Amino acid sequence: MGKNDPTLEVCGGHDPMTDARPIHRVRVDGFWMDTTEVTNEEFARFVTATGYVTLAERQPRPEDYPGVPADKLVAGSVVFTPPAHAVPLTDVLQWWSYVPGANWRHPEGPGSSITGRERHPVVHVAYEDAEAYAQWAGKRLPTEAEWEFAARGGLAGQSYPWGGELQPGGRWMANTWQGAFPYQGTAEDGYARSAPVASFPANGYGLYDMAGNVWEWCSDWYRPDAYALEPAGPDGAVHNPHGPAQADSFDPQEPGMAKRVQ
Repeated sequence: MGKNDPTLEVCGGHDPMTDARPIHRVRVDGFWMDTTEVTNEEFARFVTATGYVTLAERQPRPEDYPGVPADKLVAGSVVFTPPAHAVPLTDVLQWWSYVPGANWRHPEGPGSSITGRERHPVVHVAYEDAEAYAQWAGKRLPTEAEWEFAARGGLAGQSYPWGGELQPGGRWMANTWQGAFPYQGTAEDGYARSAPVASFPANGYGLYDMAGNVWEWCSDWYRPDAYALEPAGPDGAVHNPHGPAQADSFDPQEPGMAKRVQ
């Protein structure tokens, strides 16, 4: 684990995506962060100690999903299921499928397991599951600003945690997709899906997988214009932002559904 120096500045929003704009200055106080993503091995210790049951393992309640037929209310999760041909990239349902029985113990659904994948990051973990694990471990989830500061590893204005070039010296620096998405993955980096944590070089703060591998939860509620709404201090920087209130969370692709930042 490493701790950054307090009140260091980071220039946020270095990305062409509209919800990563505008580029702005942020100042965060010191914080601790684990050097790797939480692994299956670590999550299993939490479950063994507490008996915790993840959201994907629970039977969905009819009151939470009004209008859904009873036979569809089956515990499970969404699994990456690549099609056999090119598809429009505007419809994520072309490559994400709800699979009954998929959860952290069975990442691809019934018949799959995490045996041999103890050092892979745990997946099919909802926000409330991640929060429960963090509390058990005596930790907390980072804010979006803290996560971005940590991901940059001391660099500012760069596209990647290691600098401005995707493949410095022709080397893959993270577990990412190669090939035509989502139907033709070439796995040039050595991994078709998740990779064991720390399989690629650490960033400047000694943190691994701050790009690629799996999505990671932040504590902020999401809205696409959050950066534009953050008030700057007298020094021109936003200090320790925590994102919008839950009531103000908004995703134009799914209006009416409050979301956390990933």
